[in-house]
Amino acid sequence: MLSVLRIVAALIFFAHGSQKLLGFPPTDTSPEAFTLSWIAGVLELVGGSLLLVGLFTRPVAFILSGQMAFAYWLAHAPRSPFPVENGGDASILYCFVFLYLVFAGPGPLSLDAAMSGRARST
Repeated sequence: MLSVLRIVAALIFFAHGSQKLLGFPPTDTSPEAFTLSWIAGVLELVGGSLLLVGLFTRPVAFILSGQMAFAYWLAHAPRSPFPVENGGDASILYCFVFLYLVFAGPGPLSLDAAMSGRARST
């Protein structure tokens, strides 16, 4: 289930980056290069891809957890102290799921596990 959690979170996170940078799914706005939103999109696209396959899981999850904490305090918290009102629910959840992956690791269905020889043989 750890691998499933990592894969599902990575797929949804990747979708945020692909929307920002690749315009898929289609959106009305696209961030200008090297803005905070563009950097977030790069982290979401690249980090989501790496988490999806379970490569460099712990350091990538650490960076993405920090990104989500930063996003919450920068973009959401100033609107309201309540996550339900400021739209920061997903940022908080991603932050702690990624923080969990830092300590729990990628799970058995990952390139990290395969490269270390810990993948389950079937």
